[in-house]
Amino acid sequence: MRNTRFGKLLFPVILILLLLLAACGGSDDSKGEKGDKAQKKEDGIYSKEDFDPTKTNEGEAIEGGTLNFGLVSDTAFDGTLNYNFYSGAPDVEVIDWFDEALLSMDENYTYTQDGAATFEEEEGRIFTFTINDDVNWHDGEPLTAEDWQFAFEVIGHPDYDGIRYGSDFTNIEGMEEYHAGEADEISGVKVIDDKVLEVRYKESHPSLLTGGIWPYALAKHIFGDMDVADISSSKELRENPIGIGPFKVESVTPGESVVYSKNEDYWRGEPNLDEVVLKVVNPDVVVQALETGEVDMVNDFPAGQFADNADMSNVEFLGAIDLYYAYIGFKLGTWDAEKGEVATDLDGMKMGDINLRKAMAHAIDTEAVGEKLYNGLRWKATTFIPPSHPEYHDDENPGHVYDVDKANEILDEAGYEWAEGEEFRTDPDGNELVMNFASMSGDEIAEPLADFYIQSWHEVGLNVQLLEGKLHEFNSFYERVGETGEDDPKIDIFAGAWGVGSDVDPRGLYGRDAMFNFSRYSSEENDKILADGVSEEAFDTKYRQEVYKEWQQLMLDEVPVIPTLYALEIVPVNNRVINWSLDAAEKMYRYEVAVTQEEPVKAEK
Repeated sequence: MRNTRFGKLLFPVILILLLLLAACGGSDDSKGEKGDKAQKKEDGIYSKEDFDPTKTNEGEAIEGGTLNFGLVSDTAFDGTLNYNFYSGAPDVEVIDWFDEALLSMDENYTYTQDGAATFEEEEGRIFTFTINDDVNWHDGEPLTAEDWQFAFEVIGHPDYDGIRYGSDFTNIEGMEEYHAGEADEISGVKVIDDKVLEVRYKESHPSLLTGGIWPYALAKHIFGDMDVADISSSKELRENPIGIGPFKVESVTPGESVVYSKNEDYWRGEPNLDEVVLKVVNPDVVVQALETGEVDMVNDFPAGQFADNADMSNVEFLGAIDLYYAYIGFKLGTWDAEKGEVATDLDGMKMGDINLRKAMAHAIDTEAVGEKLYNGLRWKATTFIPPSHPEYHDDENPGHVYDVDKANEILDEAGYEWAEGEEFRTDPDGNELVMNFASMSGDEIAEPLADFYIQSWHEVGLNVQLLEGKLHEFNSFYERVGETGEDDPKIDIFAGAWGVGSDVDPRGLYGRDAMFNFSRYSSEENDKILADGVSEEAFDTKYRQEVYKEWQQLMLDEVPVIPTLYALEIVPVNNRVINWSLDAAEKMYRYEVAVTQEEPVKAEK
């Protein structure tokens, strides 16, 4: 090993960690009189055991009232306000207040019979859905089976510009013919009567009942006369969105805020609150917004700020394992829009060498990142099925082990020369190797985190540079990474994150036909394992567990992406708010949320 070069480059990495430890670590002073949960700890390291997922209810609900909800973001939300079209997490935070799925789920992410629609199944692949007679759109029009059918037709249409079309839809009888323009209707989606819809799938598989059935309708009386290509940009979707949820949209300030009023006609019952006001809150001022009562709660508190604010007196911090992981992806190809699938090109892409990718995985210490940058609220991710799905997460797999010596050894043996006196390695052909790394802006940790990864790669002689010398805001980042099907050729490496949803099936993120497969990775072995995971045999849970255990290892072996961090979802809730929970087993619904006094409780100073 080249010890002088190692020591020179390691110092900035250590310095970043020490500075962030000082910034993120909390003292043991305590101001509140709450219980042992979510209080400052002497070592400044937290875990899920330090949080309850459900708000403690104290006091009686008043009639009506306004809840102020903070959407934590350093950028505007995109404003694609419909489940059938949205692509970014900020938009779904907006949508969740006014619209909802027709099918409900239990704590195991399985569809139940207590949603806005019930269902019967035949042969495990033919489903008959019956919509509750009390379910109406916010303009008073009844939600019909045609509205649900219309959603399938729009997503399957050749001119659809969203990202939902994939394996969950191609499994429907007649969908591929409709998508190709060879049929005018989808033979497997039939309206039986005003409230009954039948959907026929080609094959039965266990994921159908855990998110594989599309549960969202689209108001045909509003969008039915539009060209499909125009729906996502229409005022009806972006400025005057409609849904069936407990609150209805009164006004939208694009990208900044939304005002909702109660939907008195909501099918589950009249909401307790009169109004909800959602506003974007910059991470830099989120603590102030909570302490002053400007917002009653936020969607996800910045983990790096928690340790210094764990004893905030006017809120209760809730926590639960998030359906989430962060990752670093390598560009291994492009998106073939004509075929509707990824076009992997290992020979033609800068990151195509598996040895380079493996070395980069071993060079980053994600365990240190979780402890020192996030105080344990995020921790090392080992595989691409997170612990939010304990039945399938391989908790015995250590993932990529941090080992700088191993990283250097892999690079040396693969021919990435590091000549004496040179700062960086050349590629195996002796050419200069410069890799562009795209990373998102966000809270105060975003920049130091990107710097840490870059310095870690510099440490093993790899010249990785921040794309255009800056972080990129959420919407433009994902557009450039490829959510529209256009891959920015300047990007070689990127740091992203996924909310994995309810279904353990990874095809929507890593399947050959998945637009979200931003690394553009594919292989015959990956195709086979993913198909095995939704086969008839996969109804046997033990068989499916083995399949996904094999898949988790395959992804570590092939390294199209590196898992970096799992996370706790941290939600502070003002003391006046009751009936809020992060626990799916609690079965709390948004129409039940209430407040115990008109004004928010302010923090004691």
